[in-house]
Amino acid sequence: MLTILSFEEMVLRLGVAIVLGGIIGFEREMVGKRAGIRTSIMVSAGSAIFTMISFAVPFVAGVSEEAIKNTLPDRVLANIVVGVGFLGAGIIIKEGLRARNLTTAATIWFVAAVGTLAGMGLTRFAVVSSVGLTFILYTLRKINLYKILHKGVVENDEEDGGNGSS
Repeated sequence: MLTILSFEEMVLRLGVAIVLGGIIGFEREMVGKRAGIRTSIMVSAGSAIFTMISFAVPFVAGVSEEAIKNTLPDRVLANIVVGVGFLGAGIIIKEGLRARNLTTAATIWFVAAVGTLAGMGLTRFAVVSSVGLTFILYTLRKINLYKILHKGVVENDEEDGGNGSS
């Protein structure tokens, strides 16, 4: 028998989304990016809430158990992806031939996915994903592959780490 999530389970999933969004946002905040802790928490928590809503709607609407089995929460999930894509597009700035803030926009999109995982109750994968992304962002910033690959051909741009994409 299918059941709606308990209040306690919803709060727990929301809490996981907030903490994980905060961890990723903290990394962005440390390097002075505009979309930092608050933005990441809001995107992650919002995605978790919308995900939980997608599972709760059939119960709240009072439809039959057979109709509940046929409900497709993936429609809500697809719209989270699209909505956050628009949010990310608003972060990207084009300056001449270069685009800036691509990494920040992609991070916001990723944070939405982490919130969705938390909202679905896939906590372990959400944690592994968040820790992995934070490690990758930190490590690649320290390595600075752009400068290594282009060997100083492009002028030094300290604000975005020299890669034009954060």
